[in-house]
Amino acid sequence: MKRRVVITGMGVISPVGSTVADAWNRVVEGRSGVRTIDTYDVSHYPTRFAGLVDGFDVDAYLNPREQRRTDAFVHYGIAASKEAVSNSGLDISTNADRVGVNIGSGIGGIGTIEQNAVILDSTRSIKKISPFFVPSSIINMVSGYVSIQLGARGPNLATVSACATSAHSIGLGARMIMHGDADVMIVGGAEAGSSPMGLAGFCAARAMSMRNDAPEQASRPWDRGRDGFVLADGAAVLVIESEEHAKARGAEIFAELAGFGMSGDAYHVTQPADDGNGAARAMQAALADAGVELSDVDYINAHATSTKVGDAAETQAIKGVFGDQAYKIPVSSTKSVTGHLLGAAGGIESVFSILAIRDGVVPPTINLDEPDEGCDLDYVPNTARETSVDCVLSNSFGFGGTNASLVFRRYT
Repeated sequence: MKRRVVITGMGVISPVGSTVADAWNRVVEGRSGVRTIDTYDVSHYPTRFAGLVDGFDVDAYLNPREQRRTDAFVHYGIAASKEAVSNSGLDISTNADRVGVNIGSGIGGIGTIEQNAVILDSTRSIKKISPFFVPSSIINMVSGYVSIQLGARGPNLATVSACATSAHSIGLGARMIMHGDADVMIVGGAEAGSSPMGLAGFCAARAMSMRNDAPEQASRPWDRGRDGFVLADGAAVLVIESEEHAKARGAEIFAELAGFGMSGDAYHVTQPADDGNGAARAMQAALADAGVELSDVDYINAHATSTKVGDAAETQAIKGVFGDQAYKIPVSSTKSVTGHLLGAAGGIESVFSILAIRDGVVPPTINLDEPDEGCDLDYVPNTARETSVDCVLSNSFGFGGTNASLVFRRYT
C-alpha cells in the first residue's frame, strides 16, 4: 500500500504578491498582476508587458555576494522555499537525510546567459566572464541552494519539462515519498523569463498577446478576443511529506496530494492536438491514481494560457474525460490574473488549488467577456465563487507535448 502524501507548507513569489496570503487575496479579488515592462527598453517589441514580480525584497533572503552569484530565478526559488518551510513548521535538522528538494525551471537563468553573451561579444575576452556564470544559471541551482541553505540532505534534483515543470516536480516528489526515498520533499518551480531575450523569443514565435494599451486585460483565457499568452515571472514551492511523518510532528495539513498523471502528445513541438488527447490521458491517469470518481471533482484549475489552440484543446479534453459532468464542474484559469509563470505555473496553481479547498472559494477567470466558439464550460467568469470544494484537478501542459495533472483532496 502506497504512503499517503500531504501538503504542510506553501510559498509564493509572484506578480500578484510575494507571500501566499497576498497572492491568494489578489487572485480571489481578480486583480491582475500584469503591467508594462519598465526594467529595460521595450519600445521596439511587439509585446511590451509581462507579469513582473511584485514587492520582492531579495535582501531578506540573500546577502549581496550571493545575489551577484545567482540569477533572479534562483532568488525567487529560494525565497518561496523559505516561506514554504517556515509555513510548514518543519525542523529539517531533526531528519535532514530524509528531506529532499526537487525545484525545477522551464528556462533557468536566461537573463544571466544573455548578459554574459553580450559581455563576451563586446570584449572578446573570457576574463570578463564571471566564474559564477554557469552555476548561477543552470536549472538545478535552485534545488542546490535550497539544499545547502536549509540543510536538506535527501534527494536533490531538478525536473525540467517546460510549462509542466512544477507539476512534474510535485508529482515526482510525491512518488519519492511513496516509494521511501524521502519522508519530506520541497517541490515546485521558479522562473525569471521576462528578460530581453526571453521576451524576444516568445515574440518571435508570435505566441504572446499584443494588447499593449491594456496589459491587465491581455490574459483572457477562452475569450473570443484573446490573442496570446502573457509571460510572467515568479516561484511557488510546496512542502509535501508522508502522512505519518506530518502527523508525528503535529503539522498542520492543508490537503492531500492524492493523484498524479502524465502523458505525451507525440504530436507537435508547441501545439496540442485539437481534441486534447494527451491532456485527457494525463487527467485520466491522475484521477485513477487518486481513486476518485468523476463526480468527486469540485473544481478544475486549468492550464488555459489564453491561446486560441491551447484553450480550445483543453476544453475538448475536459469534455472527453468528464462527458456531461464537465458542464457541472467550475473550471477557471488563474493565469488570467497572474500571467503564465512557465516552469513555475504548476506550482502556483497548485497553491491556489489547495487554498480553494481550504477556503471554499473558486478563483475567477478574469477578462472573460465573450466565450469563444466551443468554449462553453463553467469558467467562473470575472468573479470568485464561494462553494464547497473537496477535490481539485490541476492541469499543466508544456512544449514538446508534455502533460501533467495533479489531484488535491481535502485531508480527512
